[in-house]
Amino acid sequence: MNFLTIGHRGVMGVEPENTLRSFVAAQQAGLDLIELDLHLSKDGALVVMHDADVDRTTDGSGPIAEKTLAELRALDAGRGERVPVFEEVLDAVDAPLQAEIKDVAAAHALAEVMIRRELAGRVEVSSFHDEAVAEIGRLVPGVRTALIAGRYGPEVVRRALDAGASTLVLNIRRITLEVVERARAADLRVIGWTVNTQDQLRLVRALGLDGATTDYPDIKRTGRFTA
Repeated sequence: MNFLTIGHRGVMGVEPENTLRSFVAAQQAGLDLIELDLHLSKDGALVVMHDADVDRTTDGSGPIAEKTLAELRALDAGRGERVPVFEEVLDAVDAPLQAEIKDVAAAHALAEVMIRRELAGRVEVSSFHDEAVAEIGRLVPGVRTALIAGRYGPEVVRRALDAGASTLVLNIRRITLEVVERARAADLRVIGWTVNTQDQLRLVRALGLDGATTDYPDIKRTGRFTA
């Protein structure tokens, strides 16, 4: 399998994260997948934003869950961009997506869209939460899922298998050869995050990972030459 480059919230190193502008830039840069984050608004809209509140990435303040979609739409998400909903991203780019969900409630909302639009082949669903990974797997036949881990040890492989995930997305600051070998033995794909420098890229290539999540499109151009 070719080494995959995954655009982190689009190309958040050069464009406002989790905006249509960022996703289009990631596709134009030729990244293999585009990663994004999903939360539910107060009125149940599946909105694309990383944090639980809007303070860091918009000119507003307060939790997403306490704002309606109309209220979120009124915010500036950077360079005049608006907070998108998931289906707008589906229509704005053609690239495969990796959608991170924060909880089981978001899993149910995402499942409805995926079934209606037959997205199991295009959208891989990821989460830090084992129960959310397992739930989306139950709700969407044939969906590919990934367990994300920031703090972990070798037990993360068993967690992924128990949740039904086929991919591990691992913080490269904690990654070890033992974890990679256990994942390989379990037939799991392994992606490293976040890979933004040539030294980090050399590390993930040396470990034989399947891909890298990056903030910068340059990783795509140099990744195939790094071993």
